[in-house]
Amino acid sequence: MKYIKTNYSIPAYNMAMEELIMNHLPSDDYLIFYVHDPAIIIGQHQNTIEEINEDYVKEKGIHVQRRLSGGGAVYHDHGNLNFSFIVRGTRENVNDFNVLTQPVIKTLKKIGIEAELSGRNDLLIDGRKFSGNAQFFRNGMLLQHGTILFNSEMSELGNALKVKEMKIKSKGVKSIRSRVTNIVDYLEDKSLTLEQFKELLLETIGEIYELEEYQLTEEEQAIHDKLVKDKFLTWEWNYGKSPAYNVSKVDKFPFGIIDARIDVKKGTINNIKLYGDYFVREDISTLENHLEGVRYTKEALLKSLESIDLQDFFNNMTNEAFADFLIK
Repeated sequence: MKYIKTNYSIPAYNMAMEELIMNHLPSDDYLIFYVHDPAIIIGQHQNTIEEINEDYVKEKGIHVQRRLSGGGAVYHDHGNLNFSFIVRGTRENVNDFNVLTQPVIKTLKKIGIEAELSGRNDLLIDGRKFSGNAQFFRNGMLLQHGTILFNSEMSELGNALKVKEMKIKSKGVKSIRSRVTNIVDYLEDKSLTLEQFKELLLETIGEIYELEEYQLTEEEQAIHDKLVKDKFLTWEWNYGKSPAYNVSKVDKFPFGIIDARIDVKKGTINNIKLYGDYFVREDISTLENHLEGVRYTKEALLKSLESIDLQDFFNNMTNEAFADFLIK
């Protein structure tokens, strides 16, 4: 496994590094760590404006950055350690978070903290989340990245993010702050720093995988810098234009929330956007494009869905259930 050191604190630079590794570097397994200036990192399929407290974000100068992977929005600050594994994989590896979260669990065990993987993609201590993980698969490469709350400002986390009421209710808790915790709260040795914890985690990963440092070539660095400028710093990528819709459907499923906005003209789907915190095996735009031009009836939707594999987008969702969701 190749380890790339990055000192970037602006999220766009690290998101660009992930895309560079996936699409432009030699096929191998890679690891990067990063710590960001205060930022909200948006899942690829989310509607940015509906995930952030926009006035607060602007007032505090908090970065808003869309990432490659699906999943929900997370808050990053200087008390937050982030890791990205970009490894060779198959579509069958998508939604399996167990293997690449084990180094975090093992590192915490070394310092006397018991942690566990829970639900789809969360790491918990005493039932409280300290790490969320997300995935993205493309061209035989699997990106799995996670955020680790080491000593994050919890008040800022709660102020910067909006949380959908259905997500709070589904987890049986009253607020986002009651759901999360910092590692530092469980440390016997309170002098342990985030940087020292990172080195411990790197040591654990090195016990599992043979690590070697990788330096970008000048050409690779130039591609990275172009990705930052032309994609990850743009308004189009981070916010995008949301068309007007006359049908809105939102529901929570075992794999996550789907928020469908459908523009129906003369009984036909003219435009559809499928927002949410789900993970996919294929680009969600493939499904959106497939549904455009289909009559907005259950019968027509079911017929259209026969020619596309819904499992590439929504794990264990049946055609019948998806059509019902869009129509009812």
